[in-house]
Amino acid sequence: MKDIYQVIDTVRLSEKATLLAELNNEYVFKVDRRANKLEIKRAVEQLFGKKVESVRTCNYSGKLKRQRRGDAGRTAHWKKAIVRLKEGDTLDLI
Repeated sequence: MKDIYQVIDTVRLSEKATLLAELNNEYVFKVDRRANKLEIKRAVEQLFGKKVESVRTCNYSGKLKRQRRGDAGRTAHWKKAIVRLKEGDTLDLI
């Protein structure tokens, strides 16, 4: 992954993500499945101009759809990154 705009897909704004931002200074992003922690860290630092302390990632399998028929499909697999910023840095996402 070379381009930082291919690494980060979207920001995940949910109730849990809001709590993480308020309590732990952590922000949740949906990222490319092939991106590693170093690429995610570099992309966030370059896009937002903030210092990243740590990155945690979670891989999610796509859900099965139309399971009662023989031609069951599935939604896309995706990857989530939880990024902790240095003390004092914040992101204004809204």
